[in-house]
Amino acid sequence: MANIASQKKRIVRTERERVENRRLTSTVKTHFRRLEEAVEGGDSGKIAEEHRLLVSKIDKAVSKGALHRNNGARKKAKAARLAASS
Repeated sequence: MANIASQKKRIVRTERERVENRRLTSTVKTHFRRLEEAVEGGDSGKIAEEHRLLVSKIDKAVSKGALHRNNGARKKAKAARLAASS
């Protein structure tokens, strides 16, 4: 356990940041599953909407630093391929 006040604060801050990053990455995974389900369903309107939402969530996670920009680009490309395959 830390004895220095600044380190105690850093531990609290790191945990708060970790939880926020987990929330953002989990949201991206959830929207990926929704897009895959929409593709299986075959409804083009729903596919377009889910793809738009997924790209938005990926961009937000990248801007917040939860995902690296190359990882975000790779996920968006994968989502575009998935959406176009329907």
